[in-house]
Amino acid sequence: MSKSNHILVIRLSAMGDVAMTVPVLRAFSIQYPDVKITVVSRPFFEPFFNEIPNLNFFPIDLKERHKGFLGLWHLFLDLRKLEVTAVADLHNVLRSQVLRTFFKLSGKKVAATDKGRVDKNALTRAENKVFEPVKSMFERHVETFEKLGFSIDLSNPVFPQKAVLSDEIAKIIAPNNKKFIGIAPFAQYDSKVYPLDLMQSVINELAKEEMYTILLFGGGNEEAQKLIQLKGNHQNVTVIAGKIKLKQELELISNLDVMLSMDSGNAHLAAMLGVKVITLWGSTHPYAGFKPFNQPLENCITSNRTKYPLLPTSVYGNKIVDGYEEVMRSILPEVIIEKVKGPK
Repeated sequence: MSKSNHILVIRLSAMGDVAMTVPVLRAFSIQYPDVKITVVSRPFFEPFFNEIPNLNFFPIDLKERHKGFLGLWHLFLDLRKLEVTAVADLHNVLRSQVLRTFFKLSGKKVAATDKGRVDKNALTRAENKVFEPVKSMFERHVETFEKLGFSIDLSNPVFPQKAVLSDEIAKIIAPNNKKFIGIAPFAQYDSKVYPLDLMQSVINELAKEEMYTILLFGGGNEEAQKLIQLKGNHQNVTVIAGKIKLKQELELISNLDVMLSMDSGNAHLAAMLGVKVITLWGSTHPYAGFKPFNQPLENCITSNRTKYPLLPTSVYGNKIVDGYEEVMRSILPEVIIEKVKGPK
């Protein structure tokens, strides 16, 4: 491959899915230092890619210049000026399909991630369920780059150094020699959220240990209010939601000893930074390909399939199955606490 290679990578949303591209792109940048990468995504996600060498970020303007079909044409014209030589569509939705088609018609090599819908459907359907792990999204993204002529090895990942915490963050959490535990108790769909009364039990038990500083993550006023309730009167529990911007939040997450998260974006943010992640799974399951990067399966605590044999009922958690609303109550707080505390 010549030094003039420049790959355009498309992944526009959502937070967890964008975060899942980071380990792949970091490995690519290390293994192909002469190849330039431009990532096109929403401006909010730019901090995800700050530490990756040879990578430029192009913010898409979905509100004005790049809105609608005409906006996609403008986006193509803007990106064409960058003289990319190939396109890796890691999103593979209508918007990205149109964009990559423009590039294909202009003579560029393009490849798109196969989302594996057939395999995922077999895993989540009620009848004739095939309860076996499907390919991870990381493997699928690697295959996309292989189509463009680049093989990527993810077996020995490199992670960024822990960030030096800014004075602003230090005022919020008062850094000390305690063990930092992050807890992100929310997800996009209720079927992926551990019941808050049980999460309260987990926090209460962990907060008894003076060696822990517990940091609660979330977004928006509603989640922040719930986190304040979960904090209660515990002196060693701090609500982070709404206090810092994403870049600072990533710096803070990089300093965690462990992150306890649902099957949601925060799990993938922590994993892309090399932090140990414990995940809780309700209607979804790590077999669907969204297990956080480089985390062992034993760190994924799943709901009871003996009691609820139709699990997983969904890939994303957006399907409601009668009688399966409370599956996460089959995960005992003691099991979570033991896993978070780790080996004695």
